[in-house]
Amino acid sequence: MNILIVQRDREIQKYLKKGLKELGYTVEICSDRDDAYYHIKSDNYNLAILDIDIENGNGIELCSEIREINKKIGIIFLSSENDIEKKVQSLDSGADDYITKPFSFIELAGRIRAILRRCKGNINKTENNLTIKNLKLDLLTREAKRGDREIELTYREFALLEYLIRNKNLVLSRTMIREKIWNMNYTANTNIVDVYMTHLRNKIDKGEEEKIIYTVRGVGYILKG
Repeated sequence: MNILIVQRDREIQKYLKKGLKELGYTVEICSDRDDAYYHIKSDNYNLAILDIDIENGNGIELCSEIREINKKIGIIFLSSENDIEKKVQSLDSGADDYITKPFSFIELAGRIRAILRRCKGNINKTENNLTIKNLKLDLLTREAKRGDREIELTYREFALLEYLIRNKNLVLSRTMIREKIWNMNYTANTNIVDVYMTHLRNKIDKGEEEKIIYTVRGVGYILKG
């Protein structure tokens, strides 16, 4: 999922980018109206985090412009402006939510997930869900379920499972997995793949009659479905 951050405070920019990337989102940053407008016109974003006070423009006006370009994008204002009138203007301009600084990142992350869930009905579900047998990955909310059982996955575990599902019934070597998930494009003396696969298999297959993740001795792993 792609998120655009439009904030003029460089520390806030770095803080948001780091936190959101750790949650698995793809993040772009800009601080002024023109750059933000260019990004929205050029790329497909699922959500934008705006401030009222931005360089070379006004965040509320930018919100209206973004909404004209993309009716489906989620928009959150993250601003130090605590004036009720400003909040109402922001929401009337097309924003889905308004959070006042200082803020809790956990709360922001929760509101992002909520907005993306609401926007989900406007997006082609086949592009955002991966299903194999009774295992389902929601790429929009980054949630995993096997049957009715919800599965908590770390960012790396989610990426690993997505990679396995997209390559179902194919043997993936440890080298392939290291290169894809950890960007280790060399022969690394590490058992990181085996460690993560053990954790992942315990979460996915434990207690299930039908196992779907298998070890291929001396090579790597395969997800059968």
